[in-house]
Amino acid sequence: MTAPPDDCLARNEWICGAYVSTRGEILTDAVVQHLQLTVVSVALGLLLALLLAVVARRWGWAAGPVLGITTVLYTIPSLAMFSLLLPVYGLSAALVVAGLVLYSLTLLVRNILAGLRAVPEETRQAARGLGYGPIRLLLAVELPLALPAAMAGLRIATVSAVSLVTIGAIVGHGGLGNLIYAGMNTYFKGQVLTASVLCVIIAVIADLLLLGAQRFLTPWTRGQAA
Repeated sequence: MTAPPDDCLARNEWICGAYVSTRGEILTDAVVQHLQLTVVSVALGLLLALLLAVVARRWGWAAGPVLGITTVLYTIPSLAMFSLLLPVYGLSAALVVAGLVLYSLTLLVRNILAGLRAVPEETRQAARGLGYGPIRLLLAVELPLALPAAMAGLRIATVSAVSLVTIGAIVGHGGLGNLIYAGMNTYFKGQVLTASVLCVIIAVIADLLLLGAQRFLTPWTRGQAA
C-alpha cells in the first residue's frame, strides 16, 4: 500500500501553506493588479457619478433619465456587459475598468444625489447671503454636507468592485480572479481558496479604510451616531 504524500500541494488540500510560500510572487502580482483595477475604476466612477449627480441636482428634469439609465446599466449581467464593451476596448484591462465604472454609477449617483438633496435650503440661502457663488456653494457647503451619504455609496461601490474585478479573468485581466479561474479549471484547491480569501481580505480592508476616512471627514456625524 502506497503511503500518502507528505506535501499539501501533492495532496491538493484546500488549506496549504506551501502554496503561499512557494508562489509569493504570483500572489503579489495578482493582488497588485486587483488593487489597480479596483482603485482606477472606483476613482473614475466617482468622478463621473459626481458630475451626473450635480447635473441632476442642478436641473431637476435630468434626475429621472440619469437615475433610470444608471439603474438599467446595473441590471446588465457582467458577462453581457463585457461582451458589449468588447468591440470598443478589446481584450484589455480598459475593458474591465469600463465595465466596473458603469456598474458603480448606480450606487454612487444615487447616494451623492441623495446627499445633495438633503442639504437644507436655509443653509444654501445663508451661503448665498454671504456671497457664495454656485461653484463655491457646491464645493464649500453642499458637497461637505453630502459626504455621509456619498461615502456610504462609495463603500458599497468599492466592495462591489473588488468582487467584480474577478470577472475580468475571462479576458485575462482579473487580478486574483485569474488565479481563481485557473484553479477551478484544474481543480487546484489551494489556489482557489487562497485567492478567494485574499479577495475577502481586500474588500474588508477597503471598507474599513473608507469607514475611517468617512469618520475623519465628517466629525459632526459622530455625536449623532452616539
